[in-house]
Amino acid sequence: MTEHIKIEKSDGILTLTMARADKKNALSNVMYGALADAIEGAETDKSVRVLVIRGEGDMFTAGNDVGEFAAIATGAFQGERHVGRFLQSLAHSSRPIVAAVQGRAVGVGTTMLLHCDLVVLAENALLTTPFVNLALVPEAASSLLMPLRIGYARAFEMFALGEAVDAKSALAWGIANRVVPLDRLDAEAQALAQRLAKQPAGAVSTTKRLMRNPELLMAQIKTESEQFAARLKTMEAREAFTAFAERRPPDFLKLAAS
Repeated sequence: MTEHIKIEKSDGILTLTMARADKKNALSNVMYGALADAIEGAETDKSVRVLVIRGEGDMFTAGNDVGEFAAIATGAFQGERHVGRFLQSLAHSSRPIVAAVQGRAVGVGTTMLLHCDLVVLAENALLTTPFVNLALVPEAASSLLMPLRIGYARAFEMFALGEAVDAKSALAWGIANRVVPLDRLDAEAQALAQRLAKQPAGAVSTTKRLMRNPELLMAQIKTESEQFAARLKTMEAREAFTAFAERRPPDFLKLAAS
C-alpha cells in the first residue's frame, strides 16, 4: 500500500484500490501521485496488460479531498499538485482500464470513469459531478467527454445542478457497461479484466488509441485546469468552502458575479 492506494499485480492485471474508507476514499494529493505513478509505470511494464480501479468500503470515492480544495482557495496549500499527472496518465494510458464502482462516485470519481474502457457499477452506485455547487468547473476533459457520451442536455444538468445519476440511468445513458448486485461487483470487474488480458495486447492498445485522442484530451484538460484554478480564487469558491466547513448552505446570491 502507498498512502491509501493498494497496488496488486496478478496474471497481467494491475489492480489499484483507493483505500481510505474512513474518509470515503476522498483523494488526497499524495493519493493522486501514487495513482499517477502506478498508471505511468504500467506503460513500461510488459507484464501489465489491464488496469482495474476500485475503492474499498461502501463507496467508490468522495472525489477530491475538499479540505485540500479549501487550502488551495485560501493559499494555504504548498507544493506540487499531482492531480494533473493523474489525469494525464489516464489520458495517455495504452492499457485498457476497468472500473468497479459501488456507492457514491463524486466529482473526479465520476469523471475518471470517462477515461475507463469498461465500467462496472454496483446496483447502489450514484454518480455525481457537483463542481458548480462548489463554484468550480468540470475537469478531466469531462466538459468534452460527458456531452459526447450522454448528450449536452443530460451533461449540463449533471454539471450545473449536481444531481446524482443512479446506476440504471448511467447504464442506459452509456456511462457504464454493466450493472450488477453489489456482492458480484469485484468478481464481474475481474472477469472482464481477465478476458481483456487474454486478448492480443497490441491489437487492444491500438484499438484504444484509434478511439481516443490523448492530445485532444490533454488540450481540454489544460483549458479546464486553467479555469478551475481561476475559479478556486473567486469569492464564490471562498463562500462555497466556508459554507461547507460551517455545515450550512452557501449563499451565492449575496455575491456579485465573479
